[in-house]
Amino acid sequence: MEKFVYSFNEGSKDMCDLLGLKGANLAEMTQIGLPVPFGFTISTEACKDFFENEEEISEEIANQIFNKLEELETVTGRKLGDVGNPLLLSVRSGAVISMPGMLDTILNLGLNDATVESIATVSGNRQFALDSYKRFMQRFSEVVFGNEGEDFENIEILQDPKVQLLEAVKGLFRAWNSENATIYRRVNNIPNDMGTAITIQSMAFGNFDEESGTGVLLTRNPLTGEKEIYGEFLVNAQGEDMASGAKIPHKIEEIENYFPNIKEELKKISNLLELHFKEMQDIEFT
Repeated sequence: MEKFVYSFNEGSKDMCDLLGLKGANLAEMTQIGLPVPFGFTISTEACKDFFENEEEISEEIANQIFNKLEELETVTGRKLGDVGNPLLLSVRSGAVISMPGMLDTILNLGLNDATVESIATVSGNRQFALDSYKRFMQRFSEVVFGNEGEDFENIEILQDPKVQLLEAVKGLFRAWNSENATIYRRVNNIPNDMGTAITIQSMAFGNFDEESGTGVLLTRNPLTGEKEIYGEFLVNAQGEDMASGAKIPHKIEEIENYFPNIKEELKKISNLLELHFKEMQDIEFT
């Protein structure tokens, strides 16, 4: 039986052809002990199978996805769709070769009319729960149904989180053949038959409150080459806010003003990654 889905602790940086850059590097960071929220990667071979199977996920691949989901639920102690303590997921595509801005992400998957109320109660932060649900509905509507802008408000969001997950995977696979992605590959001489992998990961919430945030950094100053963390961050935001430019970020030098204990940890992790990969690193963090 062919293996199509890999937990992060089963992969490595040498498996880019199967796991894509994102999946392979998440696996490598897991292997060296960094605090990576646990998850699994659906391989590029599954993407190829999807297109060979008239854009449907085969029963075998679906079973492998749900088996890995059960493993993730065991690790986190949460269950997708559970109204008591629900697991929420990030679903991200990641090709073998970097294609910035061409592929898609869906955050907060697992929210529905019932679990949003549970998140509001468990977190004690109703605004956070509603904000997360709105973000999920908008991206899910765009990626899965092809709606843009405010059209998402007129879509009845699928209430079964497992159906949400499979539909999200289909939407991200289909994005591989979107017009923009196809043109990008042609311009950059990237083969069309490589396919994309998809990483499924337990959510980390940069938008929880004023003590949460997200950012990007380089392990070297790109202007001088000096070894220092160089980048930007946002308070009370998710990664898509950084990518879209919807909010004005703070320079990384100011992070101590908002998160006094984070800067040294970022320096430590940045140094470890640079030594491990033996080159300057571009890091996203929440």
